[in-house]
Amino acid sequence: MNVETVRAVCAHDCPDMCSLLVRVENGRVVRIDGDPGQPFTAGFACAKVNRDAELVHSPERLRTPLRRVGAKGAGEFAPITWDDALDEIVSRWRTIMAESGPLAVLGYAYSAHQGQINRGLVNGLFHALGASRLRAGTVCDTCCETAWDMTVGAIGGADPEAVADSDLVVSWGADLVATNVHFWAKVEIARKRGVKLVVIDPRKSRTARRADWHLPIRIGTDAALALGVMHILARDGLCDRDYIARHTYGFDRLEGEILPRFAPERAAAITGLAVADIEGFAALYGNAKAAFIRLGEGMTRLARGGEALRAVALLPGVTGAYGRKGGGALLLTAASCELDYDFVRKPSGPVETRTVNHLRLGEALLELSGPPIRALFVAANNPAVTCPDAGKVRRGLARDDLFTVVHDPFLSMTARYADIVLPAATYLETEDLYRAYGTYYLQYAPRAVRPQGEAWSNVRLAQTLARRMGLDDPVFQMAPAEIAAAMLRGARGRAAAIDPERVRNAGPIRLAPEGGQEFRTPSGRLEFYSEQLAAHGQPPMPDWRPDPDEERDAARWPLRLLTAPGYFQSHTAFSGVEFLRRREGSPCCMLHPQDAHGRGLADGQLVRLFNDRGSVGLILRVSDEIQPGVVLVPGQRPDSETGAGTVNILCSDRYTDMGEGATYQSTFLDVAASPQAE
Repeated sequence: MNVETVRAVCAHDCPDMCSLLVRVENGRVVRIDGDPGQPFTAGFACAKVNRDAELVHSPERLRTPLRRVGAKGAGEFAPITWDDALDEIVSRWRTIMAESGPLAVLGYAYSAHQGQINRGLVNGLFHALGASRLRAGTVCDTCCETAWDMTVGAIGGADPEAVADSDLVVSWGADLVATNVHFWAKVEIARKRGVKLVVIDPRKSRTARRADWHLPIRIGTDAALALGVMHILARDGLCDRDYIARHTYGFDRLEGEILPRFAPERAAAITGLAVADIEGFAALYGNAKAAFIRLGEGMTRLARGGEALRAVALLPGVTGAYGRKGGGALLLTAASCELDYDFVRKPSGPVETRTVNHLRLGEALLELSGPPIRALFVAANNPAVTCPDAGKVRRGLARDDLFTVVHDPFLSMTARYADIVLPAATYLETEDLYRAYGTYYLQYAPRAVRPQGEAWSNVRLAQTLARRMGLDDPVFQMAPAEIAAAMLRGARGRAAAIDPERVRNAGPIRLAPEGGQEFRTPSGRLEFYSEQLAAHGQPPMPDWRPDPDEERDAARWPLRLLTAPGYFQSHTAFSGVEFLRRREGSPCCMLHPQDAHGRGLADGQLVRLFNDRGSVGLILRVSDEIQPGVVLVPGQRPDSETGAGTVNILCSDRYTDMGEGATYQSTFLDVAASPQAE
């Protein structure tokens, strides 16, 4: 028997980016463990990644390229060879580009593979071709990133491992048990020495249930709570005036113009919290010396999400926690890993060209002209499920004159609309350079096993298509290890100190900052007042005000949507593991008993969620985990499980206040018994 243990890195879309030890027997993955030599992974992998041997060897994997033989969306395909598939793709692209120009082509890879080369090189291919470019990430993090940049600057936040020095932890809009389990483990260690955990979340999540204190805030009122806390800190002399004077910009204006409107009574009326709870939390936070706020991205996926993030991210500046080890706030860390990403993502091609917002892919496919999109390529993404207004995306994908290619390990909902489907390698079948976005590590990892069936990596596919399309950029000829070395040779900041020739065998490399939080804003300070926002006609200081469109929709529809990652199906990438599907249970929605009983609905009943955009069928769970007036839908589940669409069909494609991001949580709807159950 041939047995080996391979040191790999988890490439799922998760902030932890775990180092893994993969046991391989006779070319087959049989066990996955967390690497005890990586301090953040600390020897354990999450319950999902523990089953990734089943992902790699799933009987549901695509084995060969496929050509569509039925209607788009029907999922009817016939096997073809790789040469036939590549010949057809290149022939169609060349014809379309000759007739309509390169802007008629749109191609991208997104977040299902977090390797910097496998994700970046596909985008580099289309950049070099001069195609239309997807502004990726607007479905996820552009709102929170923009708000952070307008406040702290384009730099990572607090080191999550510094929670060992914290004297208070606040999980604000983050379900750590579901999405950040290795940070949760660090928090649990801190709690053993008496550190309190406060969870601020509309939902009584697993993290909230285990916390010392849960503050069940109303959806979309985070800014009001943060400003209310600042009001109390200023009132009670709990501001660090010296830190404010030396390291912040504009607090005097916020204190004089905004904070007087957020007395505890008004903050309570907006957030639904008791005045005593707001006062108590402010006192707890203000008296802590090294309070650590873990920020969740979900609070920004609504109309005024940017203002919410700004308000909360400013709190550590009021108390001076940004200047102390163990204090501050953490949203993301990726901006502090300054590799030469352009080497992979922008090898050649025009500096500027037409862009398509990721969350408005459906609109682009249906309405864009001059020229229209005639060819679409999708890798490491499932937009027919994950994009808002998913019904519009599907109508665009159903166009008979759209030539679509999907590269995926499984026959996803998006792949069902493709003309050509190509089998993709999973992360354990690829080698890559990995940069975490929720901790400060960089690591190169080899593949653990050969690709199953006829699967190809994104790198192999991008390089093969580049050569066939006549591109001669060096990156399309290089091995992954050579590309990684080139990205490091052009690196800046702490990454510039890494020896490019040794990274392949270096294991996890720690890039954590030292000292207090650095600010990369125009003023070089934490910005309570943003001149950048003012110059663009946006509110320069965080505030809270009702959104007119939300008020209009709330007057028509009695329930507000809350989406959250599932504990075993956080992304559709995990849907290929049958065991995890069973652990998650049937695709469901959740109502408070008051709302369920008022509609004559019972736990376990098949119901439909509906608004003007459509309807979705789910199993009802009745629980006090959520508040009255809210319907929770956990996880992103394929239609094959629900039988009646994805909840994102009900979400509009309107923009957030910053970063042109998605507004999933600004969705209003109702729930009724499904006709199928009657």
